[in-house]
Amino acid sequence: MIKVLLADDQSLVRSGFRMLIDSADDMEAVGEVDNGLEAVEIVKSRPVDVVLMDIRMPIMDGTEATKQIVALGGDTKVLVLTTFDLDEYVFAALRNGASGFMLKDMLPGDLLDAIRSVAAGDAVVAPSATRRLLTQFASKLPHSSAGAHDPLEVLTDREREVLAQVAQGANNAEISERLFMAEGTVKTHVGRLLNKMGARDRVHLVLIALECGL
Repeated sequence: MIKVLLADDQSLVRSGFRMLIDSADDMEAVGEVDNGLEAVEIVKSRPVDVVLMDIRMPIMDGTEATKQIVALGGDTKVLVLTTFDLDEYVFAALRNGASGFMLKDMLPGDLLDAIRSVAAGDAVVAPSATRRLLTQFASKLPHSSAGAHDPLEVLTDREREVLAQVAQGANNAEISERLFMAEGTVKTHVGRLLNKMGARDRVHLVLIALECGL
C-alpha cells in the first residue's frame, strides 16, 4: 500500500483527498496536517511514501517543508498540489526536491496516477504547468557568464533532442513517437541524461533545461 500524508490548511480539501485516496485499492491516507512543520514531524516519526503538499500554509509553508523532508534523506516523495497556475513558490518547491507538481483542478484519476508515479520513483509535472513555467520563468533565470561551462556541451545531439522533449513535459511514450525511436531507447537516453547532468529525476532535468535556455 502507498502511504499518503495530506498537508493542506483547508480541512475540506483534505477530506476530499482522503476519500479519493482511500477509495483506491493500492493506497491509504495515513495522516492529515494543516501546516508544513507538522508534515515534517510526521515524516520523521512514521513511514510515509508520498506527501501531497500544499504551498501556502501557516507556520511553515510547503516549500520549506519540502526542503526539510528531502533533507532527511529518506524514501518519502513530495508531490506539490496548487491552485495557482503561475506560482513562483511551486518553482521553489521543485528546486528543493519535490518530485513534481499538479494543479488541484485535475481529474481524480489523474491525481491517483500521479501519486503512483511519484511513489514508484518517477516525476510528474502537469504539461500545462510546464508551459507556464517556461513562460513565467525562462526570461528571469540567470544566464551563464561568458566563458562559463555549458552543462549541455557533454550531450550528444540526440540527447539534446530528448532533453528538449523532457523539458516540454513529454513522457517516454510521447518522446518515442515524436523522435521516431523505440521507447526502450528513450529510457536509455533519459538515464544517460540523468547521469551526465547530475539530475535526481525528470523534474530536475526540466529545471536544468530552463536554466540553460534550451
